[in-house]
Amino acid sequence: MKVLITGSDGYIGTRLAPYLMLRGHDVTGLDTGYYRDGVLYNDPGSMPISPCTRMLDLRRAGPEDLRGIEAVVHLAELSNDPLGENRPEITHQINHEGSVHLANLARRAGVRRFVYTSSCSVYGAGSGEFLDESSPVNPQTAYARCKTLVERDLAPMAGNDFCVTFLRNATAFGPSPHMRFDIVINDLCALAWTGGRIAMTSDGSPWRPVVHIEDICEAIRCTLDAAPEAVNGEIFNVGKTSENYRIRELAQQVARVFEGCEVSAGPATLDNRSYRVSFDKIASRLPGFECRWSARAGIEELLALFRRIDFSKEQYQFRAFTRLRQLRHLLRTRQLDDDLYWC
Repeated sequence: MKVLITGSDGYIGTRLAPYLMLRGHDVTGLDTGYYRDGVLYNDPGSMPISPCTRMLDLRRAGPEDLRGIEAVVHLAELSNDPLGENRPEITHQINHEGSVHLANLARRAGVRRFVYTSSCSVYGAGSGEFLDESSPVNPQTAYARCKTLVERDLAPMAGNDFCVTFLRNATAFGPSPHMRFDIVINDLCALAWTGGRIAMTSDGSPWRPVVHIEDICEAIRCTLDAAPEAVNGEIFNVGKTSENYRIRELAQQVARVFEGCEVSAGPATLDNRSYRVSFDKIASRLPGFECRWSARAGIEELLALFRRIDFSKEQYQFRAFTRLRQLRHLLRTRQLDDDLYWC
């Protein structure tokens, strides 16, 4: 299948492209290039061929960019809550309006499949009970609200000629050449390695489901390979039900793997984002999918990587590995204008 990955140079995209290529797909990419400054490591063994990535802002995509494409995997959005809240109006312009624009282009161009990577953050402030795909959404941030709006607007597009699937990923973790240290497990591991201490700014009580980046790639592959009737119009939470943790539990797991690391907690905060998620549907209804990674295994993998590359505090603090810090740098140095277009 000829697959277009938007956000192919991002945290997930740089892992997903070779993952699909190794499994026989013909992959091309589209990316704005905001985060290309940062490469944590090179791993040629897992990246036999780089996808042909076009530097293009999602908002400026046209029909010619979808010509000959059979499936779109849409990753390219402003990612995570702090970044989304920084400029909510631009977040809506890119994440909501840009995503709907892309889907409309794809449908008109004859693309047969559209896989939208949503997020479990749409559940927002849960009651503590396990939430599934039929549970009401309760987004608390611009980022999460945009996810719900894209799901709302793309759902009616699903039909016999346009297979649309929504993958609500748990919070990702694990290594990527274009690394992110603004997501919970990756950040906790970096703190443990570079400073030997995890000082939480809250009491660590909120719940988060987590999922390894490779399991996200596998969910996307299985969606692309599934019969359309199995996935068309469907929402799948991506993860494993056993991989729901309080933040403090994740910190304690990191401390057990990174020997000598100390953990301290702070006071309770007003941030009410806390949700536990059921992943029974994807386990039983997405053909061929199995979530293989646990948080513990991913933490051990990151420790091995840090040892191998002699990971440093300077690398951890490098702006390109934290989304909001990198965009602020590009704005301050006038490489981006106020609407986040390249100058």
